[in-house]
Amino acid sequence: MPELELLRQFDGSGPREFFASGFELTDDDDEVGEGYSEDPEFARGFLAFAANSTGSRIAFWRIDDRPDPSTLPIVAFGDEGGISLVARSLRELFQLLACDMDLWVYPGGLDFVRWDEDAGPSQRHGEYVAWLEARFGLAPASDPNAVVEATTAELGEAFDAWMARFGVENNWD
Repeated sequence: MPELELLRQFDGSGPREFFASGFELTDDDDEVGEGYSEDPEFARGFLAFAANSTGSRIAFWRIDDRPDPSTLPIVAFGDEGGISLVARSLRELFQLLACDMDLWVYPGGLDFVRWDEDAGPSQRHGEYVAWLEARFGLAPASDPNAVVEATTAELGEAFDAWMARFGVENNWD
């Protein structure tokens, strides 16, 4: 996936410090979702590629077999439970990361929050925002939670129906 590889290259090009609050790419692209359903097809429906600082996993939802996997929706599996839609595509996630806020997943939803209002930006945040603009012509999302809400409005019913096929229920707040 070219866009994800470009982000990996950016991440590896500087010091091992955060470019977005608590966000880290994982080295192993793997499935997540074990423990939510007995059906192994459920776990194969996701491909993890990142985590936040508390252990929530971020993954592509394999909604279909589209030719460009970077356009697959992004979901997060909370470290304390909950599965939530995050963004409609990888590039949209890039814009959310540029807001430099923590991703908080909980049963029934997801929010981008700033836990410490006095904390400065992540160490490589400015460099990341400049990279995002130069590489993709994208700016930070003006309201990350509005993006999550729009993603849920657009894909929430389909996501819930897909999960229900495997006996997994999600309660959106």
